[in-house]
Amino acid sequence: MSKDGYPMTHAMVFGALLGNGDAEFLSIVKNKKFRADEVLYVGLQGLHDCQKAFLDEVGVDYEVQSDKFISNEKIENFIAKFDQILVHFDIDVLDEKFFHSTYFADPDAGGDGSGGGKMKFDQLSEILSLISQKADVVGFSIAEYMPFDAYKMHQMFNKVKIFTE
Repeated sequence: MSKDGYPMTHAMVFGALLGNGDAEFLSIVKNKKFRADEVLYVGLQGLHDCQKAFLDEVGVDYEVQSDKFISNEKIENFIAKFDQILVHFDIDVLDEKFFHSTYFADPDAGGDGSGGGKMKFDQLSEILSLISQKADVVGFSIAEYMPFDAYKMHQMFNKVKIFTE
């Protein structure tokens, strides 16, 4: 659990990119920290109080997008400020009803109290296509791909003789 009480500490990576976090870890980071105005959230869902407080404290401009995602115009205006773009794709932005390899699709995961994503593949495809057409994308990361179904299938087939001999 993080110092602010957030139970899922994977969010600490984002804080470190903004120059916040463990001093020992930050001392070995070679790249300059990101500024708050260099971050655009697309598909952001409801926040815990500690997450909202952090984003407000560091000055990240964000909007919760439960009903409607940010416009293409806003994405294009953001992109226009930069020569190069890094994209971080968190699988949890996807609606677990349509993509099951997310944290929120696993009934055994327990959850952290936040809601799952609302985005569908066609929406994500449109956004990624827009970004790649309008920007020089020089980095792309994917987080929280959790193929629970594949793991369960693997466990099941491990008990079937034809697959184990």
